[in-house]
Order: sequence, then structure tokens, then C-alpha cells
Amino acid sequence: MTDFTLHTAQTALPEAAAKLAQIEKAWQFVPNLHRILAESPETLEGYDALFGLVGKTTLTPAEQQVVFLTVNYENECEYCMAGHSVLAKMAKVPADAIAALRENTKLADARFEALHAFAQAVVRQRGRVGDAAVAAFLAAGFTKRNVLEVVLVVATKTISNYVNHIAHTPNDAFMADTAWTAPSRRAAA
Repeated sequence: MTDFTLHTAQTALPEAAAKLAQIEKAWQFVPNLHRILAESPETLEGYDALFGLVGKTTLTPAEQQVVFLTVNYENECEYCMAGHSVLAKMAKVPADAIAALRENTKLADARFEALHAFAQAVVRQRGRVGDAAVAAFLAAGFTKRNVLEVVLVVATKTISNYVNHIAHTPNDAFMADTAWTAPSRRAAA
């Protein structure tokens, strides 16, 4: 296994050190994902910029988390599933919805379910969801803008999910109560 460094402001390249300092100021700590991303200042900056843009979308914070958790499940990212389970709770996503997203079961909230189904289709079909899936998403009360915002969330999480798979990113302390094991690893155990 290749060891990736959990960088600090002292070990990262200067361009990444500045970004880590900004992240620490905003979050009060530097998540392990960002510490690994600091190996490539450009990748760290790109991920951070995309994550920030997701926060500016017209999707509510709760809806953003529904898409984040959906993508994490589909990509089987244990680190991001654990982290976004906490962030979803902070965004006031109901506990039953978080549990359903962590197990890929039907959500009780019809709007969340429509969002989950569309995001899941985008990931599984690599964007080739077809007109019927887009029409169903729009019929559920979402907009064409939301269609593209889901793609933005998918792109953002694809970066972090893939980096975590490659680097075997260790969970942060705040994830202790939300650790998650991917379904394929459950089956193997």
C-alpha cells in the first residue's frame, strides 16, 4: 500500500499550506481528506472550490447532503459517508433519512427520495440518465438548474471518494459515531 502523507501547514508545499490554514480557520481543524489532498495544491484547491460552490447552489443544505450521501454510497466511500452523516445531521436531515441513505433504502420524504433516485441514476449511468429520469426529477418539483447542481455535487464527491479509495484516508475523530462499512466490504467479511 502506498503511504500518503497527512500534511500539515508545516509539511505541505507553500501553496497548499496557505489553503490548509484557510480550511483550519473555517472548520476549526483540518480534515484528513484535505491533509492528503495537500500533496497536490491544485487538487486541494480544486476540491475546496467545488465544495464551496455546492454550498452556493439552490439546493438546500439538507438536499445537498442527500446528494452527497447518495454519491458516497454509490462510490462506497467509507470516509465520506462517515463525515457527511455528521454534516447531514448538522443540516437537519432527519435521522431516518440519514439511515436510509446509509443503507440505500427508500426515503420517507418524497422530495428527498426523488433527489436520491436522480442522483443515484446520474452516478450509476454516468450522466446518461435519459429524458424520463430528468422529467421525473422535474415533476418532483426540482428545476433544470437543480439537474446541473446535482452534477456539480457528483463531480465534487467523485474527487474526494476516489482520493479516499486510493489513499485509504483514515477517519477523523468527529466520525467515531458514524463510521460506515461499504456493502461490498460487509459481504467480504
